[in-house]
Amino acid sequence: MDIVYIRDLKVNTIIGIYDWEREVKQTVSLDIEMAFDISEAARTDNIEHTLNYKAVAKRLIAFIEGSEFLLVETMAEQAAAIVREEFGVTWLRLRLSKPGAVRGARDVGVIIERGSKTATGVA
Repeated sequence: MDIVYIRDLKVNTIIGIYDWEREVKQTVSLDIEMAFDISEAARTDNIEHTLNYKAVAKRLIAFIEGSEFLLVETMAEQAAAIVREEFGVTWLRLRLSKPGAVRGARDVGVIIERGSKTATGVA
């Protein structure tokens, strides 16, 4: 199985349950691993045959910047759905963190996996 990834994608957004969090934008960070067969892209050296990580990043940035969430769980679930539905990704692992959200911790957040690594013959 091939993995296309984006690491530490930082996006500013409204996220949180407390009143002060609803007033100021905070930075969230995403790490995402996406199953995608890159063999045809490698053979042809043509971006049309791969998962365009820049397009994925731009779509997630636009979505997250334009949204407001109470929970990181909701944001992670909706971001994963966008990647799977709009980019044809059969499996992904998404880590979404809020840096500095808990005193004494570098960050907190969630890690979710959606789909199947072997759903369309990716092995």
